[in-house]
Amino acid sequence: MVKMRLARRGRKKLAIFDIVVANVSSPRDGRFIEKLGIYNPNTNPATIEFDEDKAFDWLMKGVQPTDTVKRILSYKGVLLRKHLQVGVNKGAISQEQADAKLAAWKANKNAQIQAKIDRLANEKASSNKAKLEAEAKVKEARAIAIQKKAQVPSEESSEANNAENSTSEE
Repeated sequence: MVKMRLARRGRKKLAIFDIVVANVSSPRDGRFIEKLGIYNPNTNPATIEFDEDKAFDWLMKGVQPTDTVKRILSYKGVLLRKHLQVGVNKGAISQEQADAKLAAWKANKNAQIQAKIDRLANEKASSNKAKLEAEAKVKEARAIAIQKKAQVPSEESSEANNAENSTSEE
């Protein structure tokens, strides 16, 4: 039996996975039939780069994806494409209708992903701005404290000078 699964690589606590088609009896990071792409869960949103056409061909041949790979394929629209192609093969819909549905779904999905990327960038920018403002307030408070410390000795020295002047006049 053949499965589509993830093979781990990368360093400790920063794993990157290869999406591979492998025999069930081969080890997780061992022999595989074909490498389809990579999956990096360390980025936000996760980076997924693989050959969708090859994945689709393997699915049509009967390869079973693992749970994680199934979610990845669903996220990228490969499972929807398979579902629509089965409908075309059975005569339920035409190929043009299937292609139109898939294109509309992909456009919507890309818009959602871009919205998430923009939202994360805005949140990062606003948090950086808040950090800079807080740092500026701390800097001002320190400057005021230093200024007060500098004024206190000068007042004392001026009082001492006044006292010396008054004693010398007598």
